[in-house]
Amino acid sequence: MKIHNILFSFIIICLLASCASSKQARTYKSLIDGYWHLQTVTTEGIAGKVKVDLFNEADFQCFVGTAWSFDYRRSLGTYSINNTGTCVSIKRNFRWSIYEATGEPKLLQFKRLDDKLKEMDNGDGFRFTIVQLDKTTMQLKSNITFENKPAAIVYNFVKD
Repeated sequence: MKIHNILFSFIIICLLASCASSKQARTYKSLIDGYWHLQTVTTEGIAGKVKVDLFNEADFQCFVGTAWSFDYRRSLGTYSINNTGTCVSIKRNFRWSIYEATGEPKLLQFKRLDDKLKEMDNGDGFRFTIVQLDKTTMQLKSNITFENKPAAIVYNFVKD
């Protein structure tokens, strides 16, 4: 009977611990919920001009000024690229969530979806470190390797 009580107590403690971390994820999702503008996309660790395609979609410069929506309740969102210069107009759906690993920064992750809300890219997705997040601004960062050296792409959003 003692082993049963110890096991039951352990399960309750684990459940309470998992709820604590998910509350923080819900806070992040609540702050992200809504309409955002991607104000700038910059690189770190990359010298000179570079052509980088983001999300298997378009050159990173095409994403500057894009409109993004995040729906907390449905965990769905969209981004829209305008038809300017070499950028082709597109509206893309995505499914998003907050990824939590113990002792690590929170990550925003998303998977691109087609018009029927089916996953694209063989189910692969994208993760970004949440560098900064409040009611009006959000900064995300993607760590990459460029010419065999560590680099990053930084996304600066402002809330509409």
